[in-house]
Amino acid sequence: MKILLVRLRQIGDVVFTTPTFAALRDHFPSAQLTYLVEPAAASVVAGNADLSAVIVASRASGVRGFLADLALGRRLARERFDLVLDFHGGPRASLLTWLSRAPCRVGYEVSGRTWMYTQRVARPRELRPRHSVENQWDLLTAIGVPPPDRGRYPVVMPLVRDTATQVRQRLASHGVAHDARIVVMHVSAGNPFRRWPLEAFASVAAALPAVDARVRVIVTSGPSEADAAAQVIRDARERLAPEVREQVLACGEFSLAELRALVDDAALYIGGDSGPMHVAATSRVPMVSLYGPTLPARSEPWRAGSLPALAIEVHGLACRPCDQRVCEPGDFRCLGQISPGQVIDAATKLLVRNG
Repeated sequence: MKILLVRLRQIGDVVFTTPTFAALRDHFPSAQLTYLVEPAAASVVAGNADLSAVIVASRASGVRGFLADLALGRRLARERFDLVLDFHGGPRASLLTWLSRAPCRVGYEVSGRTWMYTQRVARPRELRPRHSVENQWDLLTAIGVPPPDRGRYPVVMPLVRDTATQVRQRLASHGVAHDARIVVMHVSAGNPFRRWPLEAFASVAAALPAVDARVRVIVTSGPSEADAAAQVIRDARERLAPEVREQVLACGEFSLAELRALVDDAALYIGGDSGPMHVAATSRVPMVSLYGPTLPARSEPWRAGSLPALAIEVHGLACRPCDQRVCEPGDFRCLGQISPGQVIDAATKLLVRNG
């Protein structure tokens, strides 16, 4: 049996599909699983032992992009998949699912695209307090796979051994000892609704060296927000005494694969609800996660409950959760009202508990 899994766009959403791989393997032991993904999230699934192949669908605009998708559709049809699961449901994903010509195509009931599937699953439009893994798992339930179990089927991302070695060498070149307690702090997000103020991150970074002399804070960001990381590092160091300033480090940019290797050796991860947070969740690192317009019930780390993870959020806001198109109050209060003290307290608790 040949199965194609389709999930385009966001890194976190691709991470949320990874528990399905082992579940499908258990349910269809002889199946060949192929994953269709866009370049930004390809490293999440590359090298996964449960997948037979990964197809990277590059994006292009206009007529050129449409023609490329038609060519990709013909390639998928030649593969003769028996089953396609479209976890995305967007226009491009549904088109490629339909072009595969698979006899069984499972997707969501989406207005205008329902006809592209042979089996449809309801997807309510409201923002439910239900985890995204469970929402995507509805497609598996429709074909007889048992309900999800986060202990048995956690999110996963393979650790690349050579990359891990390179990351350790980079840290050593920045003076990070092998027994250091690394705190990874990711300070950027994909949109302003999920971006905690940089001065707040700087306050946390400056406070953590006092928790343990072995702490080394490594500030990371997305490729387009290196300036934000540099500002946090600079501001944090200005608040520290000269002898401890080097405990807040500038180690350059990390790819997703490098970030996965970095958190594997870390004592703590701190960051907002973003793709890198979900990459961190594929490891065993203790986590402090900040939630603004989204709910922990929907996007908290999907892994065994025994692994430490604390959620920081503001309760009692009528505008939360939201669809992240317009901030009704105009001040992004769902994140802005989270204080550095709350995050410092949570981080200290996990560092002390696991010290």
